[in-house]
Amino acid sequence: MPDADAWLTAFETDGLLRREGASLRTTKRWQAAMMRAALRLYGAAREDLRAPIAAALFDFYGDEIDDESLADAVCAMLPIEAAELQLDSRPAADSGAAIV
Repeated sequence: MPDADAWLTAFETDGLLRREGASLRTTKRWQAAMMRAALRLYGAAREDLRAPIAAALFDFYGDEIDDESLADAVCAMLPIEAAELQLDSRPAADSGAAIV
């Protein structure tokens, strides 16, 4: 069973994460997978990100990933996705964008 670092490397190789300086950021490919998963699991996604992350990873990896590996992969992706959502929830004024 791969550790979190191995999963993060795999996610980067598979185009789900990208490096930005010393940080890992999600890619548009991952964000689209999360959107599809969140739409299917709308109620659960508001309270717990693990379900849509698991659904998105299963959509991406399918039968290539067993249950234990999927659980480990969710644990590796969860803090990155949570941080991305916090960044995306900042008001436009905080991000330097104009409010229209």
